[in-house]
Amino acid sequence: MNEEIEFILDSARESMDAALLHLEKELVNIRAGKASPAMVGSVMVDYYGSQTPLNQVANVNTPDARTIAIQPWEKSMLQEIERGIMLANIGFNPMNNGEMVIISVPPLTEERRRDLVKQAKSEAEDAKVSIRNARQDANKEIKRLDASEDLKANAEVDVQELTDIHIKKVDDILAIKEKEIMTV
Repeated sequence: MNEEIEFILDSARESMDAALLHLEKELVNIRAGKASPAMVGSVMVDYYGSQTPLNQVANVNTPDARTIAIQPWEKSMLQEIERGIMLANIGFNPMNNGEMVIISVPPLTEERRRDLVKQAKSEAEDAKVSIRNARQDANKEIKRLDASEDLKANAEVDVQELTDIHIKKVDDILAIKEKEIMTV
């Protein structure tokens, strides 16, 4: 196969893989009722005058499925960590026991679970749109090539196969996340 077509297919594959990666990152932020350090990943803390990610001033772990424990490296940071969690507006009420900040993750209501599934489906649809856009861009590039019609047609079939594989992966990722969200 011609090098230009190989290049077009590779760049389409990269774009589609990037859409999958982005989807996975977005879905991590949709909490499924189980406590996870990623739930406080967006929290910024005032560390001596500069906004710093929480995981750079404290150890964040989950001792059980309903608790996030945040152990600051400096005790003086306890209040700042609490303030950062409140300011992040992620729906958690932090408690400070003098040693660490503890967050109890409340169980999700049925209605909230359905909302989270809708959110996950929306993210999956965005990923599919990105994948289809990559297909469209690749097909435009193929049409511009100075190659035989057979070669172009075969390349378009390859791009469609790549698209189908990636769309299937999106559906699989979504199915897993949906099951995770709906499992009580």
